[in-house]
Amino acid sequence: MAILVAYDGSEPAQEAVEHAFTTYPDEEIVLLRVIEAADGSTEAGLKIVQEMLREQEEEVSEEFPEEIAEIVSDPDREFRTETAVGKPAREVVSFAADHDEIEHIVIGSHGRSGLSRVLLGSVAETIVRRAPVPVTVIR
Repeated sequence: MAILVAYDGSEPAQEAVEHAFTTYPDEEIVLLRVIEAADGSTEAGLKIVQEMLREQEEEVSEEFPEEIAEIVSDPDREFRTETAVGKPAREVVSFAADHDEIEHIVIGSHGRSGLSRVLLGSVAETIVRRAPVPVTVIR
C-alpha cells in the first residue's frame, strides 16, 4: 500500500510531505508533481508547447528528489517521485485511480490569508470531491 502526496513546492505542500512521512512511517510514499499545461494552445504552436513541457518535466524529474530530501528529516527514508503533465486536480485523481497501491492522498491547501483561508483551494477541493480514496488536506 502507498500514500500519494501531491506536491507543488508551496509551503502547504511541504507541510503535506512532512505530515505523510510522520503519519505513515511504514508506508511507501509516492510524491506526485504535476506540471500544469497551459490552456488555449493553437494547433501551430502545439508541438512547441509539447517540447517545452517535455523539457520542463525532465528538469523537474531531476530536481524533485533533491527538493524532497531537504524536507524529509530522515535521510534513509525511501520515497518515490512521479511527474505528470496536465491539470493538477485531474492528474492527481487519475494517478490514484490508475494505481491500485494508492490507499490515501495527502495534499496541502492553498497558502492564501484572510477570509479565503477558510475555503479550500480549487485544486484541493476538486481532489477531495473526486478522489477514489480518502484525502487528508493539510493547512
